Amino acid sequence: MIESKQRNEELERDGTLLKNIVISADGDRMVYSVPNIVADHLEEYCLEFCDIWLHTSPHAKKYRIHGGLCYCETDFIDYLNTWIFPQEQSFLVENLGWIELDGSLPEEYRDCPTFNF
Repeated sequence: MIESKQRNEELERDGTLLKNIVISADGDRMVYSVPNIVADHLEEYCLEFCDIWLHTSPHAKKYRIHGGLCYCETDFIDYLNTWIFPQEQSFLVENLGWIELDGSLPEEYRDCPTFNF
C-alpha cells in the first residue's frame, strides 16, 4: 500500500519502483506514479511520445485528426502502460486542478518532475 506522505519520494507497488510526476496537456495538472526510469527521464519519454510515436506508429492513428494531433496526458500514460512498460503500470494519484504553468504546485509535489504537452 502507498502512503500519502510518500508523494514525492520513491514508492513501491507490486515490486515496481515508482516516482510521481506532474503532467498536463494545457488543462488540469495531474499527478501520476510512473516507473522510476520514466520520472528520471520524463522529458525524453514525453518527447518520444508526442514528437515520434504519435506521428509514426500505426497504433497512434486514432490521434491523427485532420492533419493534426489530438491527445492528452492520459494518452501518454496509456502509451507507457501498453507499449513501453506493460509490466510496470503507471497510475493516477491525484488531479491537482488548474494551476498556471508558472504557478506553484502543492508542497508535496514541488520536487516531482513535470511536463506540459
